[in-house]
Amino acid sequence: MENTMADPNTNNSSSNESTDQVGIRVENENPDDHTDAFGSVGGSSGTAAASSSSHHNNIYGSGAIGQLANGYKSPSSSYGKNVAKMVTDRHAAEYNMRHKNRGMALIFNHEHFEVPTLKSRAGTNVDCENLTRVLKQLDFEVTVYKDCRYKDIVRTIELAASQNHGDSDCILVAILSHGEMGYIYAKDTQYKLENIWSFFTANHCPSLAGKPKLFFIQACQGDRLDTGVTMQRGHTETDGDSSMSYKIPVHADFLIAYSTVPGFYSWRNTTRGSWFMQSLCAELAANGKRLDILTLLTFVSQRVAVDFESCTPDTPEMHQQKQIPCVTTMLTRILRFSDKQLVPAGRV
Repeated sequence: MENTMADPNTNNSSSNESTDQVGIRVENENPDDHTDAFGSVGGSSGTAAASSSSHHNNIYGSGAIGQLANGYKSPSSSYGKNVAKMVTDRHAAEYNMRHKNRGMALIFNHEHFEVPTLKSRAGTNVDCENLTRVLKQLDFEVTVYKDCRYKDIVRTIELAASQNHGDSDCILVAILSHGEMGYIYAKDTQYKLENIWSFFTANHCPSLAGKPKLFFIQACQGDRLDTGVTMQRGHTETDGDSSMSYKIPVHADFLIAYSTVPGFYSWRNTTRGSWFMQSLCAELAANGKRLDILTLLTFVSQRVAVDFESCTPDTPEMHQQKQIPCVTTMLTRILRFSDKQLVPAGRV
């Protein structure tokens, strides 16, 4: 799923770069860029791995919306039985982020795999360390799970969904792994992301109903490359009643941020981490308590799109490639990680 390339001018055994990447822009001349796909490209060089993705076709497609549509079965027999506590006024502009706790953040960090075609993901531990740090700064209770098999991931997610999140603002799940179109890899096998987030729908996890459920996915979604387009300077152009109870869709209040668009590679630097996670951590560290999440993710996309380009001269077909993240949102309000220290004690 990923291309991993060693920089001849970089000592990969050094760990002094792992904690200094947040907020630092990466220059284009470092060739430690890889993609989160599997297989090999470039013949005998052995420095790049790419994917020959399996395309799993269905009527709705294999993206976030498609998986939700294909995986969801309407609970017609339980009509009227799904009831959850109202945590936000009906037409409130922003999510209620004044609970006692910010919420759980689960990070599934995959470096080594039992699948023979999958190479180890050098650089993922840098991503994990940086993401852990910034999420703690945003008051999340962070737990990291390393190289889990699929059954262990499901068991962990099922346990998390069974908890009472009444005192929490939201929940966050990050997955750092290999991937292909519509699938992510655990240590031992592939699975659909829908198998994970379906545990947190409002009918399955009532204590998170009406609260943000955030998923960040660092993985390839295919084996296509984005060569980019050169932009040249030219001429400048200008040109109800809030107290009433209400019903929400079971899939409301989800946000899924993928590191790349469906069908394309996702790049990772072996010493500095993936382009997407570098950019996400930089934005969360700089603006996580100031900007709302969709504005913040727009600037994450800008960083990835503008500041990064693959440098793999020994593998010409992978050289000077680009990437753009892809965000699927079912959020119904503005989400901002307001500072917990400024919230009066006892307010919910």
